[in-house]
Amino acid sequence: MPDRVVLRSPTRRDANEFLAAVRASRALHRGWVHPPATREAYITFLERMLEPGQKPFLVCRRDDGAFVGVVNLTNVVLGNFRSGYLGYYAFAGQEGKGLMREGLSAVVRHAFRTMNLHRLEANIQPANERSIALVRACGFRKEGFSPRYLKIGGRWRDHERWAIVAD
Repeated sequence: MPDRVVLRSPTRRDANEFLAAVRASRALHRGWVHPPATREAYITFLERMLEPGQKPFLVCRRDDGAFVGVVNLTNVVLGNFRSGYLGYYAFAGQEGKGLMREGLSAVVRHAFRTMNLHRLEANIQPANERSIALVRACGFRKEGFSPRYLKIGGRWRDHERWAIVAD
């Protein structure tokens, strides 16, 4: 079966569709992520992703280009470390279909084959079972637990560390 998704970089032209997808996904994202929800926040996100060590990906359905979700590769360090962090979220109506698994797997391949990275890490709240199932399906392994690791929604939240290394 051919890949059902394609990756591309988000642009300013995507603002309206992106913001509509974020609005429609509020219940899905609540407590887990806070994607840009205003035009100003979206533009700030795009500008931040232009900085060295940042690479955003829109995961889109191949057949019609509809947004499936986002995978951000951030804090990329080269040299002897060759590592980066992944953040991601699906949009409502696209979850549970295996599309984000295809998208995340494609980003992992890109990071290892094209960017020549060695390691990727995803930090996930322990109760986010769907996110944990996603990284596990993509070959990530749990490495540990970080109490009060990341501030989300105004609260410091515990996270599990999941990682994958290149073959």
